[in-house]
Amino acid sequence: MSAYRQILYHIVFRTKASEATIDQAHAAELYKYIWGIVKNKKCFLFRINGMEDHIHILSDLHPSIALADYIRDIKVSSSKWIKESGLFPDFKGWGIKYCALTYSYRERDMIINYIKNQQEHHKQESFREETGRLLKEQGIDLDEWFWVDS
Repeated sequence: MSAYRQILYHIVFRTKASEATIDQAHAAELYKYIWGIVKNKKCFLFRINGMEDHIHILSDLHPSIALADYIRDIKVSSSKWIKESGLFPDFKGWGIKYCALTYSYRERDMIINYIKNQQEHHKQESFREETGRLLKEQGIDLDEWFWVDS
């Protein structure tokens, strides 16, 4: 049986307490590791990038995988790898919550470019402001509990 799908998710999650623990000098290695997780889940990674306190991922989602399981697997596996690698000594874990927004295939290049330009973008806007704006653009009110890690 064939399954055709085009489910694009812009996924954003942060470090625990939004601490700046992702050293950008080693971020590419982390992103390659996450790419492997995505590939093993039979999903396609269009783009990954981030800052010291959060990560953006644009990927499709295989129809056999639940979104919450997919994100949990990325966070659990990458957290274990981060701690074992020794490249991010201050990393304490990922925040509990995440943001996952759907986009049409026509919007793919726009989101890829947005994720690609994170470092430049965050010269103008904090992660907290960015999250609020992204949610507002999708018609979602930001719950302040997003910032609580318990």
